[in-house]
Amino acid sequence: MREREFWQLLEEVFGRVYGRSLSRDQRLPKLGDMTVVEALAAGEEPRVVWNVLCDQMDIPDSKRWGKDHNAPPLPAGR
Repeated sequence: MREREFWQLLEEVFGRVYGRSLSRDQRLPKLGDMTVVEALAAGEEPRVVWNVLCDQMDIPDSKRWGKDHNAPPLPAGR
């Protein structure tokens, strides 16, 4: 997953305004208590950040990947 795809999914799943707010305000304990923006800036894989955010927000797999429901492959080494 590219970062561009991450932001597209964020808007599709959470809505533009709420998604952007989550990205700045929601702390992710599984990623060192960083926000989405901080985790991506620190070099964390977008797919990992996405899964952690969705897990924390109780988004089921059936809704997690947007319209096509195709999860991108895991990054190497995860």
